[in-house]
Amino acid sequence: MRALQLLADRDLRLVEIPPPPPPGPGEIQLAIKAVALNHIDVWGWRGMAFAKRELPISVGAEGVGEVVALGEGVTGFTPGQLAVPYGGLTCGTCKECLRGRDNLCENIKGIRGFHVDGFARGLMNIPARQCVAVPAGVAVEDAACAGITFSTVQHMLFDNAKLEPGETVLIHAAGSGIGTVAVRMAKAIGCTVIGTVGDEFKAAKARAEGVDHVVNYNTDRFESVARRVTGKRGVDVVFEHVGAATWAGSLLSMKMGGRLVTCGSTSGVSAETNLMMIFQRQLKIQGSFGATLRNIAEGVEKMAQGIRPVLDTVLPIERFEEGLARLEARNVYGKIVIKL
Repeated sequence: MRALQLLADRDLRLVEIPPPPPPGPGEIQLAIKAVALNHIDVWGWRGMAFAKRELPISVGAEGVGEVVALGEGVTGFTPGQLAVPYGGLTCGTCKECLRGRDNLCENIKGIRGFHVDGFARGLMNIPARQCVAVPAGVAVEDAACAGITFSTVQHMLFDNAKLEPGETVLIHAAGSGIGTVAVRMAKAIGCTVIGTVGDEFKAAKARAEGVDHVVNYNTDRFESVARRVTGKRGVDVVFEHVGAATWAGSLLSMKMGGRLVTCGSTSGVSAETNLMMIFQRQLKIQGSFGATLRNIAEGVEKMAQGIRPVLDTVLPIERFEEGLARLEARNVYGKIVIKL
């Protein structure tokens, strides 16, 4: 079967590898249909010093497959249906896993597509406990965006930030994969959205998506816009994943008792923080990493209800590297999906 493997930094090759054996007890076998690109794919492709792994590995950290076989004892899945596999190699037995907090697993052994083999290959055996069935009617290209994108946003906005209908939320990089989904989820519950983007093309796209106040962060100060449109009150929630470049402005944009949730630092990992502002204004800052299986299930259910990802491009697996280069250059609005 075919697999897209990383042999060295920036050296991707489509190769033939042996297919897996039949699924063992408690496993399901998936024929992978599509993967969606994320920045973790870019980081793995170009090489990261902290990535403890042995090459070659199959790439692809987020994907969806069709169930083709069930191992002994597996229930809840039917051959022919789509299923989204979880990307982390969690133990399933520690206190956090048993509490349903998969992303806090005490014995995690790595992330698929980054530390160990990922989803860009024909067939995979996955523990059934790490798979989520996709409701009927959800397209393959959309479901490919559930394992990281939809689940991350669900976890950030609703588990951590506790976003409520009618609130005002500042969403950074509103044209990114998670940014576009955050916009759609927030608008679906009647929130007012302030979105930051980096150019006028993305600004026009964001307005068409229903972003109420679009800010080009290269020409305007988003914190000034946030204060102005809220009557100097500040926003209820900040959806932060940019990092150093936006950190100070994000804090200035928040209301008394406002909530900031962050899952990324693509512009830099270190930023100065005004501690007096934190305690005087009683701001709440919440880190968020990954998501749970429950969040994936919530994400695909929202897809079934009509909240779809914004798809920039769907490419064949032979053009995977082209998609990575576009993502690295930030030349994308929404998600790039790769069909196998």
